[in-house]
Amino acid sequence: MLNRPPRRHRRTVPALAPALVPVLAVAALLTTAGCSGGGGSGAGAGAADEAAASASAARAPSPSPSVTVAHTLTEAQAKSALVTPADLGDDWTGTEGAATWRDALLKGKADVTDCQRLLDGLYAENLLGEPAGSRAAAGFDDTGAGAQLRYQVGAYDRAALDSSLAWLKTVPETCGQFTATDVRGGQFTVRAVAAPLPGLGEASEGLRVTVSGDGGGWPAVLTLDFAAVRVGDSALSLTDGGLDDVDAEDVRRAAEAGTRRLEEVLAGRTPAAALSAPASASDSAAVPAPDADADMDAESDQPSGQPSEQSGDEDEPDADELS
Repeated sequence: MLNRPPRRHRRTVPALAPALVPVLAVAALLTTAGCSGGGGSGAGAGAADEAAASASAARAPSPSPSVTVAHTLTEAQAKSALVTPADLGDDWTGTEGAATWRDALLKGKADVTDCQRLLDGLYAENLLGEPAGSRAAAGFDDTGAGAQLRYQVGAYDRAALDSSLAWLKTVPETCGQFTATDVRGGQFTVRAVAAPLPGLGEASEGLRVTVSGDGGGWPAVLTLDFAAVRVGDSALSLTDGGLDDVDAEDVRRAAEAGTRRLEEVLAGRTPAAALSAPASASDSAAVPAPDADADMDAESDQPSGQPSEQSGDEDEPDADELS
């Protein structure tokens, strides 16, 4: 028999128990974390938190586009936000009707298409457009100066309101001067210039419009001061007009007082001036706006209502002379 070297016995290493595998894995992770730079496990946790936050933000829905602000002005608030004669001055009282110059000098056809909106808006007293929510209006007369002021407050569609204010800003440039023709063929020259109202509300626009000519047997110059102020999705607007020189300070005073009152009522408070004003002052002064679509073919240029100003024959004695 051949001599063979003795066979070496291999040492069998027992397999690791399955239960030890997770333990070793955790130990390896801890060892790795301990060997990393300063901050160790704290930095890793911070990075994990940031990654989780970024993922959560990515999954979050994007903000919805801006929407029209809700109409928050109530009917009671709109009435409370109206100015009173006390806000305007001693010479002002509640109106007795639409002034006769309204139909005679504001009903006409503009020779510039884009300017018809201005003429119609002045006649109907809705240059801001129609309110989409609650509204209130009041009219006042200054018989000494022969002026008439109409004041209104309303809740509007925000987008439409901003559009109207933007359009008003362009009027002095696009409709600085144009010609209007009445139903009898008389012609008037209409001019518009800016009358800013800085510092009032969240946005404001003002205009001074003059209408001059001899149409309809009215050799006159009508001056109209217009102001509009936005507070949120609500706005006030007013027109002060007369055949004599109109005091721009009257509009400024009314706009300032009206802005304060509107801000007060929207904040849920009662305007201080309302406490001293007669409870029925606003209601007695309320007057409807003229209809911009009134029949342009009417035979008479005179309005159906009684005039609120003394615009008759100058030879007629006044009340002081009779007394």
